[in-house]
Amino acid sequence: MTYIGAHLSSARGFRKMGLTALDIGANTFQCFLRNPRGARARAADPADLAGLRELMSERGFGPIVAHAPYIMNPCSKDEGIRALAARMMTEDLDVMEHLPGNCYNFHPGSHVGQGVETGCRQIADMLEQTVRPEGKTTVLLETMAGKGSEIGGRFEELRLILDMADCRDRLGVCLDTCHVSDGGYDLIHDLDGVLTEFDRIIGLDRLKAVHINDSMNPPGSRKDRHALIGQGTIGEAAILRVMSHPALKHLPFLLETPTDDAGHGEEIRRLRAAAGQ
Repeated sequence: MTYIGAHLSSARGFRKMGLTALDIGANTFQCFLRNPRGARARAADPADLAGLRELMSERGFGPIVAHAPYIMNPCSKDEGIRALAARMMTEDLDVMEHLPGNCYNFHPGSHVGQGVETGCRQIADMLEQTVRPEGKTTVLLETMAGKGSEIGGRFEELRLILDMADCRDRLGVCLDTCHVSDGGYDLIHDLDGVLTEFDRIIGLDRLKAVHINDSMNPPGSRKDRHALIGQGTIGEAAILRVMSHPALKHLPFLLETPTDDAGHGEEIRRLRAAAGQ
């Protein structure tokens, strides 16, 4: 059975997110641990987290993914913004220790004119500060569309961060289909070629999760606008090829499409039916 889920609101609590996932036909999910566009975080309830752990074990969930807030920029020119990124990640990873064996995903950020190498060095420095060797969470660098000075639009940039970080054994990658297509990788006609390149540069063993999103923009646009599955330029057939690929089908697939829980449930049902599940 494929692990497929969607991004859910954490305001409802952790165990309730697990129940919502089950209600929409999911067996994994993604969530923010704090306001996605602010620094404020709710205090975690250990009993609630324990309830989610129990539910996941009982119902055969795949790995879940917590997502860092969008405002986090570990390669900002501003030292204060970089320090805030490190603090938020440290706090979020402390919460994730209550959910061992799962993942925490973040956008590498924008170097804002400092250059890719400097930006990658700053990201690696933050990871060195925050990712503990004894930690039980895999921290994921997300593939990005490469708009502006955004880092992560090319696989080589993620490889550079991994090479610079001494904690690389605790790190992985989350592949986003919209971002990769917008970044110029041909998921539609040459999925095998894209995965071969990923394996050569990063290593498929580093790939721990996939965001399945259609795109509002043509391949190579570098714009990053998600669309509902089958209503964008990637198309449902190409998304299904990603989900069924032998190198990927064991991973958690997470919808970040612009709809609500009911809409995600419908997408999950349609994708499962198309895959014969």
